[in-house]
Amino acid sequence: MEDKRILYVSSEVVPYLAENEVSMMSYDVPKMVNDQGGQIRIFMPRYGNINERRHQLHEVIRLSGMNLVVNDLDMPLIIKVASIPKERIQVYFIDNDEYFKRKATFTNEDGELYPDNDERSIFFAKGVVETVKKLNWVPDIIHVHGWLASMLPVYMKHYYKDEALFADTKIVTSVYSQSFDGTLDPEMINKVKFDNVPEESVADLASPTYENIIRTAVAHSDAVIIASENVSPSLTKYIESSGKPFLPFAPKEKVAEEYTAFYKNSVL
Repeated sequence: MEDKRILYVSSEVVPYLAENEVSMMSYDVPKMVNDQGGQIRIFMPRYGNINERRHQLHEVIRLSGMNLVVNDLDMPLIIKVASIPKERIQVYFIDNDEYFKRKATFTNEDGELYPDNDERSIFFAKGVVETVKKLNWVPDIIHVHGWLASMLPVYMKHYYKDEALFADTKIVTSVYSQSFDGTLDPEMINKVKFDNVPEESVADLASPTYENIIRTAVAHSDAVIIASENVSPSLTKYIESSGKPFLPFAPKEKVAEEYTAFYKNSVL
């Protein structure tokens, strides 16, 4: 992976959030590529439960100051950055007080999904792409982890389809079993259509369940990795029948070998 540029876009990353399947893989895989001489960047949301002082986050003034439109509302974009200790890996944080200044990631203290998780997902996707454009850093691969990041493939294939910067960039989505119950806002499909995304391309978002959101991400990706051992049979079948190159679940001791081979043989 020498000198290949890979952008990791994740809803959760250790050490900034608690360890789970998504947050661990969102650290382990970039570290693997970094160790192989690849150039990487990681993007994640700046949730309110991330300790800025402990992790030494600081705002990047030259990147902040943009406004992103979500469902016809102007929302200020704030970019913060930190480095993972000892790894020389930069992590960029997409922030907005309205969407992310809360004491938890996806649910309130009663365990209920935040009602604007759909808008947070849209804002995060746009924020990542706009920041990468400002950095003028062209990734060979964008690798997406976690359902809150799953609108990025949609926006790359439609909203940003004419961006010359990303003409040769490939999108890989990792699919996990880590999900949520119920649905996001039923208006999600209309908020995405507001950005001139064709309705037929995101028809599954008419009922924005976890599985339908992931199906939509898969449909807009160039390749897929099954990252959990127990992804639902229906989602696994959808991936297998999608016609996309896909990597079946790999146990931890084989991740480095199999992910590297998949990047080289099926994506790049």
